[in-house]
Amino acid sequence: MTAAASSLTSTGEAVQFWILAVVATLGALATVLMRRAVHSALSLAGTMIVLAVFYLANGAYFLGVVQIVVYTGAIMMLFLFVVMLVGVTAADSLRETIRGQRWLAALCGLGFAVLLGAGIGNASLHHFNGLGQANSGGNVEGLASLIFTRYVFAFEITGALLITAAVGAMVLTHRERTEPAATQRRLSEERVRKGEQITPLPAPGTYARHNAVDVPALLPDGTPSELSVSATLRARGQVRDVSGQALEDLAALEQRSRKYLARGNGERRKGAGR
Repeated sequence: MTAAASSLTSTGEAVQFWILAVVATLGALATVLMRRAVHSALSLAGTMIVLAVFYLANGAYFLGVVQIVVYTGAIMMLFLFVVMLVGVTAADSLRETIRGQRWLAALCGLGFAVLLGAGIGNASLHHFNGLGQANSGGNVEGLASLIFTRYVFAFEITGALLITAAVGAMVLTHRERTEPAATQRRLSEERVRKGEQITPLPAPGTYARHNAVDVPALLPDGTPSELSVSATLRARGQVRDVSGQALEDLAALEQRSRKYLARGNGERRKGAGR
């Protein structure tokens, strides 16, 4: 009766499995089907968190913590930050650099589906050890004994594949410099030949009573200078226009100047009449 009870699934475990399984499946599908790479990375991170919950629920506390800290918290977030910094778009992912890779990927996916279906169809559970027996010496010790005894070849092959992938990524991203780096003198000469802005760009907020980067500098006539603000801020529509206020201040200053000059001329005339 004890063995039979240990092999049964409680109602709470069944509810937890079906809820988390649906969430993990949706996250995996979203990882493949999302158009934006950032959304795919976030979906994959959610799937990894659900897998960590599965590990913790089955008593594999070490695997659950490693899944969250190492894979989700470190590796996946690194991928996410790299994607956000590089700015991968949906148009980039549609460019086929190797001919026939889509057909090859489709054949590999079909073969994997056949193998997975065959493995699930031939799977059978002859006996049930239970979590107590599996973790009798500790979860870390039990995991280490399986990795370095029964699955040692699979572990070594996986490690070799990961190292090969890392070296391949480094080789693909490395570019040999075919010409010397451009010096400051060369860059300035090219700007002069092209007729571009030779002098330094005006600083934001000059003559505008502000020194923020989103406030354009003002020209002598009071109009804003487009060269003084970033093109990114202009594209986002985040540039503040203070030229109206500056022109009003300038008009008020000119009016006070006229009054001061008129008063000075009046006093001089009075002094000359005396």
